[in-house]
Amino acid sequence: MSGRGLNHVSVVAHELEESIAFYREVFGMEELPTPDFGFPVRWLRLGGLQLHLFERPDDAPVYAHFAIEVDDVVALIRTAQARGILDDTTFGYAMAELPGGEAQVYLRDPAGNLIEVDHPDGAAARAAIPEMILLSERRPQPDGPIPRLFLSSEEAP
Repeated sequence: MSGRGLNHVSVVAHELEESIAFYREVFGMEELPTPDFGFPVRWLRLGGLQLHLFERPDDAPVYAHFAIEVDDVVALIRTAQARGILDDTTFGYAMAELPGGEAQVYLRDPAGNLIEVDHPDGAAARAAIPEMILLSERRPQPDGPIPRLFLSSEEAP
């Protein structure tokens, strides 16, 4: 037996309607029919994957996160800046171009969940957003194959 892929991620929401609005407005997620589990939960869809929001008083984890690929990372960064939700403390930066050339952005949702936002063209994003760092200038990178956030069709199963 082996896994076939990710199906969904579940995160805490302190105010369910506020979190639903956030994910719909920022990422264009679509609300799905949700079973009655006896407590407040809602399912959202993004592409072929789902995000499940559980209304709970618990704090969101500090470092644990999930990642969302976007088609326009510059627009996403500008939206995050306008909302004041970029997270530059958890990993020491909010926006970076990774060694493989990808854009990586960290932000927090209304319940404090950490979200990584990714895009394949970090150089274009860094040209448009001067605050974005080049990770290899901040941290020496290991020799050897370049780490890639996006797998090519040859690398994917």
